[in-house]
Amino acid sequence: MKKIILFLVLFIVIGVGVFIKVYANAQEPLKAAEEKAVTLAKEKVEFDVLEDFHIYHGIETVNVLEGKNKKGENIIVWIPEKNKKVIWEKRKNGISREDAVQRLMDEKNPKKIISVKLGMENNIPLWEIYYRSENNLINYYYVHFKTGEWLKKIENL
Repeated sequence: MKKIILFLVLFIVIGVGVFIKVYANAQEPLKAAEEKAVTLAKEKVEFDVLEDFHIYHGIETVNVLEGKNKKGENIIVWIPEKNKKVIWEKRKNGISREDAVQRLMDEKNPKKIISVKLGMENNIPLWEIYYRSENNLINYYYVHFKTGEWLKKIENL
């Protein structure tokens, strides 16, 4: 009986160790992209504090950083993966996440909003809203970051 318990404990410890190693290896490219993006942002903008980082996968891959500049103003930095051109904007110069969602609600009746995130396509900063419709189909709704105007929809996937 002791051998079985010892074997189970050993199996669980090895399993957790393997899981941690796989997870750490999977996170390495994300961390490297984040470090590169922060370095570029600090070179081109007075970027000081990182609050959020994510990678937007649309027509092209774009690194998106949210944080503060040296003056303490909230800013957003977009860095397309291909050309590494740093594009930034003060958060107050664009619409909020809530306003983007309200734009969707004014036009559609989503069953569940899955995610709302910043992105960029064709050098246009945008909000991407990923949601499920009443018939449980996947939909994407894109709103211009500065104007709040609808840009495009991908529906019923």
